[in-house]
Amino acid sequence: MKTLTTLVAAAAAAILFNATPGQAALRVVAATQDLASIAQEVGGDKIKLDALAKGYQDPHFVEAKPSFVLLLNKADLLIVVGRDLEIGWLPPLITQSRNAKIAPGAQGYLDASLTAKILELPTGQITRAMGDVHPMGNPHYWLDPENGRRIAKAIQEKLAQMDAANAAYYQQREADFEQRLNAAQQRWKTAMAPYKGLKVVTYHRSWPNFADAFGLDVVGYVEPKPGIPPTPQHTLDVINTMKTQNIKIIMVEPYFDLKTPNSIASQTGAKVLVMPPSVGGVPAASDYFKLFDTEVNMLVAAIKETGAK
Repeated sequence: MKTLTTLVAAAAAAILFNATPGQAALRVVAATQDLASIAQEVGGDKIKLDALAKGYQDPHFVEAKPSFVLLLNKADLLIVVGRDLEIGWLPPLITQSRNAKIAPGAQGYLDASLTAKILELPTGQITRAMGDVHPMGNPHYWLDPENGRRIAKAIQEKLAQMDAANAAYYQQREADFEQRLNAAQQRWKTAMAPYKGLKVVTYHRSWPNFADAFGLDVVGYVEPKPGIPPTPQHTLDVINTMKTQNIKIIMVEPYFDLKTPNSIASQTGAKVLVMPPSVGGVPAASDYFKLFDTEVNMLVAAIKETGAK
């Protein structure tokens, strides 16, 4: 049986042999659907866009596919989340793509986190005993619309740099995106304003930027440490915390097992809210705007249903 490495090498070799020069549109590959959605807003029909990780997948653990190597081999620009989010799967694919243009540090490599507001920057020594702590800060920064605006600006500047002939087009589209995002952000904040300070529990540390943007107070996690499965003692601690503080919402990403969250909910009267942290996480969250529409609508409905305060 051929190994994955053999398959991707053969596929990359084939694409190198058959590649045709002179593509009219910039070929852009985004590591996630979140980045792809924002890139599409800015790039419009001047780019040919693909996303690697799907929104319903845990972006920390993505299965490497030969098709990813083919996309990366043809790419003019690779946009990554950064902060080590993709460290477990993307670097080998970049190497196997044999495309120096998109290597880290090259012109065709854009780390979208460099201009974003990053939370949970750890201090002191980082050890494995702390779980899957990101030494460069929490990488789920796109869940703050302010960072969506910063990502769009970074993409606009990069596209203009790589395709100067269409710089005005990218600038116009970024300005339009920002204007629509401003209006949408006001709508989302208005919807969430009555619930500012609401205490919630989440499964993973996916939500600090979202909580910061919309006034939630994340007081606990189903995971005892990032990336570590729930333990009986930690689960009991979470149950006691939720009972003491009358917490009624447990936010769970679509790719985690619901057994423990459901058990906690059954003992606390809380609601398990399977909420997508990424574009494509559920069908309704089909772009960056609809992601927040979905999340805010789900939260408000759950708060009303449970009487959470």
